Amino acid sequence: MQDMQSTQDIQRTGEAMSPEDGRAAHTAGQGTDYFSFELIACLNTGIGSARAGVLATPHGVIHTPVFMPVGTQATVKSLSPHEVEALGAQIILANTYHLYLRPGPDLIEKFGGLHRFMAWYGPILTDSGGFQVFSLAHNRKIDDDGVTFKSHIDGSIHRFTPEMVVRVEEQLGADIIMVLDECTPYPSSHEYNRAALRRTHAWAERALKAHTRRDQVLFGIVQGSTYIDLRRESARVLSALDFPGYGIGGLSVGEPKEEMHRILEEVTPLLPATKPRYLMGVGSPEDLVECVARGVDMFDCVLPTRLARNGALLTRDGRLPVKSSRYAWEDRPIEPDCDCYTCRHFTLGYLHHLYRAEELLAYRLNSIHNLRFMTRIMAEIRASILDGTFMQYRAAFLERYRPTDREAAVQQRQLWLRAHARGPR
Repeated sequence: MQDMQSTQDIQRTGEAMSPEDGRAAHTAGQGTDYFSFELIACLNTGIGSARAGVLATPHGVIHTPVFMPVGTQATVKSLSPHEVEALGAQIILANTYHLYLRPGPDLIEKFGGLHRFMAWYGPILTDSGGFQVFSLAHNRKIDDDGVTFKSHIDGSIHRFTPEMVVRVEEQLGADIIMVLDECTPYPSSHEYNRAALRRTHAWAERALKAHTRRDQVLFGIVQGSTYIDLRRESARVLSALDFPGYGIGGLSVGEPKEEMHRILEEVTPLLPATKPRYLMGVGSPEDLVECVARGVDMFDCVLPTRLARNGALLTRDGRLPVKSSRYAWEDRPIEPDCDCYTCRHFTLGYLHHLYRAEELLAYRLNSIHNLRFMTRIMAEIRASILDGTFMQYRAAFLERYRPTDREAAVQQRQLWLRAHARGPR
């Protein structure tokens, strides 16, 4: 593997490698030397292993466990790349489905890839767009070769195959790309999920064969809904394909939290210990703590910025509804110990006013705080793993933090799924 100094040299160039350069690197036999993953600490938690590691990419080093802010359309909503970086974000996620439809991969490739297009020169992960396509329900048709779907923008017909999605992601130029998979709804039958899993595994093999850029790594995705036998099978099959990293998909789609935890406890020990594990679309604060305890290294979720735009702020005690009139007279920051720009300069009373007045600044200031909250939590989790106090940190965090009740959480998730099917708002 390429040493860390060389990886940092690549990072300092501030330039995204072009598809031609990536394919040239492959031809030159450099393989995946731009990447490495090293575990620094691993604590037995009794329900898994809490891990701290270092993931090196062509655009920078990522310290895991890590939360990835979501920049669906090549932007983290309401924030500049400079602000996102200043909040402590190490890597962001962009959405292949939405960028394929608008502005299109050819245009982004012409601009030099996503890094240059959006002026974010840190690491980027692109999902395959599979989740968005399969959320379209009646507007898509699946077969063994791929999936045909209608655009949520204009109703035009498009088709994704594993090979075509890899090609699009290579044009986008992210550091980490995901295979096309079939994300099944919850609940759905064992028979349906077995057929979907067969397709997902076949598509994973085809994606591996289609992948040509060696300055990117392609992750497989474990599926199988809440069926333990299918999850085990998926973990074994994908591990045998020797991907550089593994996504765990199809969770937090309506199943109880206990089910998600049970699946993770079964799946993570079956995945290669020396490779990163990415829990897709999961990122509420309590989930970060609980899922790190079960062996997860990477997370992404729209939750922090979506909550921000809807007047909900993340705190150590749970969500704070700043849109509520009870905060109109509050002459204090969101959290006294928070070091974000919002907390250092503004009161809850002012934030309440901005939100009620529908001022754009409300979305920016709320997003700054919520994303900083997430990056601080992840930094604390990592530090506690490194010094051996993670289980104490977990207990103290969960004792204080009050998550939303189960019914409200399910309703919010269903709203989020329907919003994804319609496209970004």
